[in-house]
This record gives sequence, structure tokens and C-alpha cells, in this order.
Amino acid sequence: MTSAPIRTSNVRFAGLGGTGVIKASDIFADVAFREGHTVKKAEVHGMSQRGGSVQSDVRFGSEVHSPMIPDGACDFLVVLEPTQLEVFRGGLRSGGTLLVPADIDTARLPSAKALNVAMLGRLSRHFDFPESAWRASLRANFPEKLHSANDTAFTLGRNP
Repeated sequence: MTSAPIRTSNVRFAGLGGTGVIKASDIFADVAFREGHTVKKAEVHGMSQRGGSVQSDVRFGSEVHSPMIPDGACDFLVVLEPTQLEVFRGGLRSGGTLLVPADIDTARLPSAKALNVAMLGRLSRHFDFPESAWRASLRANFPEKLHSANDTAFTLGRNP
């Protein structure tokens, strides 16, 4: 007996260049891959990489045909910059989950630059991936000098 294929999950990260959108999507894609999923990823940069609109789509499941999320099909929209919420809100499917910086107590972050990691912590609450996979990916994607701050930020997002 074969099991039914796992539905493709669609996660979009959005914000401005320089706010960690691409890094957050890299880490999320890495976690899904570590957990045995087929993963495809695509990025769209605005007019400038630093300061312009940026989105990064991550799609995963047992079989994924395209890296781009179809219009209105985001299961999760993770917005790292509040000014970009209305720009990207239309991509969220009906019943999809919106995660925004207001979900995080930013005053407790070790650094404003760690918001993307805190948002990953918040996103992690919606998936069955083991916490150890998230933390391993964070360690693999950041230099050692940032591990402690990222551990704090991830925990803040995961356990508010």
C-alpha cells in the first residue's frame, strides 16, 4: 500500500532588502530539506537589493514542481517589515497564516537584526519539524559569534 503524497506547503517571506528575508527563507528551506522533503525556493528582489521589496518563496512536500507560489496560494506569509504587509497580503490564501513583527516583543530581542530569527521561531510553532532541526540549521547558516543571540531570538519567537 502506498501512502498519499504530502500536499505541497507554501511559505513566503517578505520584507525589504537587508532585513534578513533571504536568510530566513534559506534556513526554513534547509529545515524542510533536513526533514526529508523535496524543497524548491525562489527569490524576487525589488529595484535594489538593500532597501527594496524582497520576497522569497519556499515550497516543500513529497513532490514540488515549481519554486514560485501561485497567486493567492501562500499557506504562510512571514512579513519582516510592516511597510510591506499590504504589498504582499494578496498572496495569502483564504485561511492562511500571517506572521508579522508585531507578533514578537522586539524589546526583548538581543539585536534588531535578530527579528528574522525570532520570526522563524514563531513560524516553527506551525510545523512538526523537531526544534533540534531548526537550531541545527541556524548554527549551520550563521557564524559562531551569532549563535547565542540567535538562540535567544529563536526561543523568544517559539515561546513568547
